[in-house]
Amino acid sequence: MNAVEAAIWMQDKIIKEECLYQDDAVDYLVKTGADNLLRENSDGNLVIGRDVLEEFRKLNESTVVWVRPDRYWRRRVVEDEPGRDARG
Repeated sequence: MNAVEAAIWMQDKIIKEECLYQDDAVDYLVKTGADNLLRENSDGNLVIGRDVLEEFRKLNESTVVWVRPDRYWRRRVVEDEPGRDARG
Protein backbone atom coordinates (compact mmCIF):
# COMPACT_ATOMS: atom_id res chain seq x y z
CA MET A 1 0.00 0.00 0.00
CA ASN A 2 1.24 3.47 -0.82
CA ALA A 3 0.25 6.93 0.45
CA VAL A 4 -2.35 7.50 -2.28
CA GLU A 5 -4.04 4.15 -1.61
CA ALA A 6 -4.11 4.84 2.13
CA ALA A 7 -5.62 8.28 1.55
CA ILE A 8 -8.29 6.80 -0.70
CA TRP A 9 -9.10 4.19 1.96
CA MET A 10 -9.44 6.97 4.53
CA GLN A 11 -11.70 8.95 2.22
CA ASP A 12 -13.89 5.90 1.58
CA LYS A 13 -14.26 5.27 5.33
CA ILE A 14 -15.46 8.83 5.89
CA ILE A 15 -17.96 8.54 3.04
CA LYS A 16 -19.34 5.25 4.40
CA GLU A 17 -19.18 5.94 8.14
CA GLU A 18 -19.33 9.77 8.31
CA CYS A 19 -16.09 9.98 10.32
CA LEU A 20 -12.70 8.31 10.79
CA TYR A 21 -10.73 8.23 14.03
CA GLN A 22 -6.98 8.54 13.70
CA ASP A 23 -6.48 5.46 15.91
CA ASP A 24 -8.64 3.38 13.56
CA ALA A 25 -6.61 4.51 10.55
CA VAL A 26 -3.34 3.72 12.35
CA ASP A 27 -4.65 0.28 13.34
CA TYR A 28 -5.66 -0.43 9.76
CA LEU A 29 -2.24 0.54 8.40
CA VAL A 30 -0.49 -1.62 11.00
CA LYS A 31 -2.74 -4.62 10.26
CA THR A 32 -2.16 -4.32 6.51
CA GLY A 33 1.61 -4.13 6.96
CA ALA A 34 1.84 -0.50 5.86
CA ASP A 35 3.88 0.61 8.88
CA ASN A 36 6.05 2.62 6.51
CA LEU A 37 3.14 5.07 6.14
CA LEU A 38 3.18 5.86 9.86
CA ARG A 39 5.47 7.97 11.98
CA GLU A 40 6.09 8.39 15.68
CA ASN A 41 5.00 11.71 17.18
CA SER A 42 6.77 13.59 19.97
CA ASP A 43 4.77 11.64 22.58
CA GLY A 44 5.96 8.33 21.15
CA ASN A 45 2.61 7.42 19.58
CA LEU A 46 2.15 6.12 16.07
CA VAL A 47 0.33 8.58 13.82
CA ILE A 48 -0.38 8.82 10.11
CA GLY A 49 2.62 9.92 8.09
CA ARG A 50 2.84 13.25 6.36
CA ASP A 51 2.79 11.73 2.85
CA VAL A 52 -0.58 10.10 3.53
CA LEU A 53 -1.98 13.27 5.08
CA GLU A 54 -0.86 15.32 2.08
CA GLU A 55 -2.61 12.94 -0.33
CA PHE A 56 -5.68 12.85 1.91
CA ARG A 57 -5.86 16.65 1.92
CA LYS A 58 -5.74 16.70 -1.89
CA LEU A 59 -8.82 14.47 -1.98
CA ASN A 60 -10.97 16.57 0.32
CA GLU A 61 -9.54 20.03 0.89
CA SER A 62 -12.98 21.60 1.24
CA THR A 63 -15.16 18.66 2.27
CA VAL A 64 -13.52 17.15 5.38
CA VAL A 65 -12.44 18.70 8.68
CA TRP A 66 -10.19 17.50 11.52
CA VAL A 67 -11.68 17.49 15.03
CA ARG A 68 -8.58 17.93 17.16
CA PRO A 69 -9.86 17.20 20.69
CA ASP A 70 -11.20 13.77 19.69
CA ARG A 71 -8.67 13.11 16.90
CA TYR A 72 -10.98 12.29 14.02
CA TRP A 73 -11.96 13.51 10.58
CA ARG A 74 -15.53 14.10 9.51
CA ARG A 75 -17.44 15.66 6.66
CA ARG A 76 -17.72 19.43 6.73
CA VAL A 77 -21.08 20.88 7.79
CA VAL A 78 -22.51 24.35 7.21
CA GLU A 79 -21.74 25.42 10.79
CA ASP A 80 -18.00 24.76 10.41
CA GLU A 81 -15.69 27.74 10.26
CA PRO A 82 -13.31 28.10 7.29
CA GLY A 83 -10.18 25.98 7.45
CA ARG A 84 -9.38 22.34 8.08
CA ASP A 85 -9.95 22.26 11.86
CA ALA A 86 -13.37 21.97 13.50
CA ARG A 87 -14.59 22.22 17.07
CA GLY A 88 -16.58 19.01 17.12
